Amino acid sequence: MKAARTKTPRKPPVKKGSQTSLKDPVGVYCRVRPLSLPEQECCIEVINNTTVQLHTPEGYRLNRNGDYKETQYSFKQVFGTHTTQKELFDVVANPLVDDLIHGKNGLLFTYGVTGSGKTHTMTGSPGEGGLLPRCLHMLFNSVGSFQAKRYVFKSNDRNSMDIQCEVDAILERQKREAIPNPKTPSSKRQVDPEFADMINVQEFCKAEEVDEDSVYGVFVSYIEIYNNYIYDLLEEVPFDPIKPKPPQSKLLREDKNHNMYVAGCTEVEVKSTEEAFEVFWRGQKKRRIANTHLNHESSRSHSVFNIKLVQAPLDADGDNVLQEKEQITISQLSLVDLAGSERTNRTKAEGNRLREAGNINQSLMTLRTCMEVLRENQTYGTNKMVPYRDSKLTHLFKNYFDGEGKVRLIVCVNPKAEDYEESLQVMRFAEVTQEVEVARPTDKAICGLTPGRRYRNQARAGPVGDEPLVSEVVLQSFPPLPSCELLDVNDEQTLPRLIEALERRHHLRQMMIEEFNKQSITFKALLQEFDNAVLNKENYIQGKLNEKEKMISGQKMEIERLEKKNKTLEYKVEILEKTTTIYEEDKRNLQQELETQNQKLQRQFSDKRRLEARLQGMVTETTMKWEKECERRVAAKQLEMQNKLWVKDEKLKQLKAIVTEPKTEKPERPSRERDREKVTQRSVSPSPVPNAPPIRLRHRRSRSAGDRWVDHKPATNLQTETVMQPHVPRAITVSVANEKALAKCEKYMLTHQELASDGEIETKLIKGDVYRTRGGGQSVQFTEIETLKQESPTSRKRRSSTAAPAQPDGTESEWTDVETRCSVAVEMRAGSQLGPGYQHHAQPKRKKP
Repeated sequence: MKAARTKTPRKPPVKKGSQTSLKDPVGVYCRVRPLSLPEQECCIEVINNTTVQLHTPEGYRLNRNGDYKETQYSFKQVFGTHTTQKELFDVVANPLVDDLIHGKNGLLFTYGVTGSGKTHTMTGSPGEGGLLPRCLHMLFNSVGSFQAKRYVFKSNDRNSMDIQCEVDAILERQKREAIPNPKTPSSKRQVDPEFADMINVQEFCKAEEVDEDSVYGVFVSYIEIYNNYIYDLLEEVPFDPIKPKPPQSKLLREDKNHNMYVAGCTEVEVKSTEEAFEVFWRGQKKRRIANTHLNHESSRSHSVFNIKLVQAPLDADGDNVLQEKEQITISQLSLVDLAGSERTNRTKAEGNRLREAGNINQSLMTLRTCMEVLRENQTYGTNKMVPYRDSKLTHLFKNYFDGEGKVRLIVCVNPKAEDYEESLQVMRFAEVTQEVEVARPTDKAICGLTPGRRYRNQARAGPVGDEPLVSEVVLQSFPPLPSCELLDVNDEQTLPRLIEALERRHHLRQMMIEEFNKQSITFKALLQEFDNAVLNKENYIQGKLNEKEKMISGQKMEIERLEKKNKTLEYKVEILEKTTTIYEEDKRNLQQELETQNQKLQRQFSDKRRLEARLQGMVTETTMKWEKECERRVAAKQLEMQNKLWVKDEKLKQLKAIVTEPKTEKPERPSRERDREKVTQRSVSPSPVPNAPPIRLRHRRSRSAGDRWVDHKPATNLQTETVMQPHVPRAITVSVANEKALAKCEKYMLTHQELASDGEIETKLIKGDVYRTRGGGQSVQFTEIETLKQESPTSRKRRSSTAAPAQPDGTESEWTDVETRCSVAVEMRAGSQLGPGYQHHAQPKRKKP
């Protein structure tokens, strides 16, 4: 198709050393459907029978701020709104059916947006059949009387056909008639009134020059391409009410001639238009359609209806089909109803509809890309790869564009203004497609055998024209007679010449008689041999038929036995179904009872857990209360004992001082001055009294002495700046857990700091033992936790029991002296129990982890 604008001139490629094959462009036709409402705005105008004009509608200019444009597109032929189905068929599809009968392939597309009339053009409506029923009508009008008997041709599932002998065909017919098969509908079946009006074509159409010395077989198949998957619409899947199986997708394969076909596709042999259209209608009911915003019955898939015509020659007598597979000619006509392209913002599609629309648009875009690449390769001589495999639609029909066969495209458009953008894209696609060329199909020679059926038909009709009879041909082979006229009495040459000619004729006649006798004898012998062969063949066939009849009778008996067995099994199945129903009812009751018991147990368990939690809380609260009370009593007792110990030590010191110091009389001074002087003397004294026993700090040997420790102190720990610090001799100090350090030591200590309730930093030393694992590593098992806590004396509440006892003379006791208190404190702490590995630096609190 060509638009009214300047284009780049075509440069056909020239191949050296090869003869350029004849090519024809893709025939692109346009059909404009009438408007649904007369008051609708129109954007397409038919100029003449080859040109349409597309102009910008007013609403589009206002919404998009566009200019008013008028573009003309030319087609091979344009069909207006008043075109009938017959006129469209005579121009577009009639040549394709004629080529199909003469052994040539054809492909017919209907392309357009949703609601443009593609399905109406292909299928038609009641009272006005479309292209598909008219193609079937013309085909059976042409070859209906020359069709082979059913099952003479048989598909081998490899995109080719096999020929069966008459005996096998008869047996298969008997077998199919005994077992009804919905895949092969009978031509005697009553036509469904739902589509009877569609195939009621009043016009008689027939192809010319049909070969009468051949037999024909017509096979049809119907597939759809949905979401880029191929499904067989004629496949009979057994219905399973319990677990229905979804339809299985089919695969594309390549035959030995490099032609693409659908593997495992159902091909049904049909004998009439009614039977073929019944098969089509059965598949049409399975096709996926949906109600969208633009069309109540929008096609959601691409449908492909294939008509395959098989042609095989007869023998010389015109009675039997030649059993030679190489003589079979197969031609195919594919009628494709493409799904409409659509924009989702107009259809308001969601969910599955949106996914379907995306796949439809993607496949149509792939088709357009293939056309553009083909045009570029043919125009500029490039060799780009055509992306046929990107879509199942283009991959299936790549043979028509790379091989040979006529391709026709009917562009259906809706002239309403709302479809302006989609119609513009359709016009551009048609423009590209019309410039693509495909190879012209060559005429195929049917067979060069002696005409059998045609010769008999001519013999019944008598001699045609001025053809000579057999007797005239025989007489013309004799030598001519010389003139017998005697003009002179003395003529001695005429009679001898006549006698000689007659003798030659007599001799020739005798030779012909002898030859005829020999030929007769030979023919009789051959005829006798043929009769014997026919008799033997009849006997053989009769024997085969007897064997087959016995086999059939045996199969009938087997069928009867299987039917009885089937009835028995059906009865058992019925009993089992009833039993299953009873068991299912019991199962449901038991499940309900089990659920009730489970709910009851769950409630009891919940009550029990709540009770346990409440009792645990009470136990914990009581335990904490008694622990605090015990700690308070122990602290009070310890304080009381410490006070008693301090009083006793003070008395001993005073007694010691009285015993060791000389008695001197000095004037009494105030007690405060005396105390201050004592403190001064004691602080100035360089050494203690030599006779007094020194205070020896008691060292407690750590339980881990002799073992090596890993001292793990994280980098986040803070220095407490206390006098007493934890100290572990011969320890390896690390800030992060180290496998090498664990391998060298037997003990492990982790220093952990946290904030206590009184705001002071509490340090915990977590201790454990290092063990070797079986895998060659180390593991730590924690054994105890030591707590180091710092307390401020000002925050502790003084008790009255801690007051120093008064002396008998009314003066203060010397235990309040700083040196005395320190010595007492050190002496008391030296006798306490310290943790392992510490040298009197801290008083730990132990607890097991």
